[in-house]
Amino acid sequence: MTTELIARARVGDGEAFRTVIEPYHRELLVHCYRMMGSLPDAEDMVQNTLLAAWQHLDGFEERASIRTWLHRIATNVCLSALRSARRRPVVQVDVSAADLPQPTHLGDIAWLEPIPDALLPDPVAAGPEARYEQREAISLAFVTALQVLPARQRAVLILREVLGYRAAEVAAMLNGTVESVNSALKRARATLDSRRPTGDVPPAPHSAAERALVERFVHAYQSGDVDALVGLLTADVRLTMPPVPLEYHGRQAVELFYRSVFRHRRYALVATRANGQPAFGAYLRAADESIGHAAGLVVLDLTGERISAVTRFDNDVMARFGLPHSLPV
Repeated sequence: MTTELIARARVGDGEAFRTVIEPYHRELLVHCYRMMGSLPDAEDMVQNTLLAAWQHLDGFEERASIRTWLHRIATNVCLSALRSARRRPVVQVDVSAADLPQPTHLGDIAWLEPIPDALLPDPVAAGPEARYEQREAISLAFVTALQVLPARQRAVLILREVLGYRAAEVAAMLNGTVESVNSALKRARATLDSRRPTGDVPPAPHSAAERALVERFVHAYQSGDVDALVGLLTADVRLTMPPVPLEYHGRQAVELFYRSVFRHRRYALVATRANGQPAFGAYLRAADESIGHAAGLVVLDLTGERISAVTRFDNDVMARFGLPHSLPV
């Protein structure tokens, strides 16, 4: 059936082409998201990939699967975009004017955005070379670590250890050698292993343990109860807010941050999910108003029965999660 559809697509049947590529659309989106660290950029890369596939369908010799061929195109589209991308400016924040404590660190990731769980594909069978479980491979911690890698190392690690392609297949995709792929993978592994979170595994998504921890977080956050909130955190918790480079590492630093934030502010939270993790639209509750105004998206990393990271994103990501800019509170 696929062979027949490809033959029809080659003579200009757009509907046949869409039928061929549709099963891989979400998987390609997530692949490009891992490469780019941004959902809008990933969507652009997928569109460029499908355009290139349509224009070069005659070059598909069917020696590899459609899935492999599309991943090859998508990876090289992303690599080309990353080579030509202008460096995004770092957002500057005056912490004293914003009534925030001095950060403990400045972030090294200038651009990162979350992806809604609603856009994630159903689990797909990865090849035998895959090292990372699919849940871990879409987590914010993993996607953040990927952005530290040089673009080619990033591509090699994703193709080999997330998608499970063999070294020879990856070499063919990248027009390289097996030796260069293995060398890039070794360097990428070392970098990611040095940043890999430690501690207990997170509770299963939607499990009773996850719900219990999330409910305690929501109650503490909405009531401005800093003591209760800090009691939920790991000792090495990290608070980040890309693209703002300010970071607060450690329970004491995060406590100081929230004591400053909650001194004159209260928030309402609306639950959603991002990167396979609990997330919330935060809405600032003004004392004299019955309307809450969007104040960013908060995503939690869980470790065992505690919260190991809190990441806050700007308002511009909220529409992708179906979250309004304001709501009654």
